[in-house]
Amino acid sequence: MKQNQSVPAREDSATGLARRYLVVDRTLPLRSESLFTQNNEVLIKHQGEHYRLRRTRNGKLILTK
Repeated sequence: MKQNQSVPAREDSATGLARRYLVVDRTLPLRSESLFTQNNEVLIKHQGEHYRLRRTRNGKLILTK
């Protein structure tokens, strides 16, 4: 992304807060390290359902509903 290019903001319907979303090239793999920057778990909302993606001590990924 160019440095002077802005990331569009969208309002989060659940919180009413404006959030910025980065558009990435979907043909490139997403590195799991980029998801687990602060802890070993991320929450994912998909089609109105919440999922939990965890990274285990052995480095495996577990997705639960």
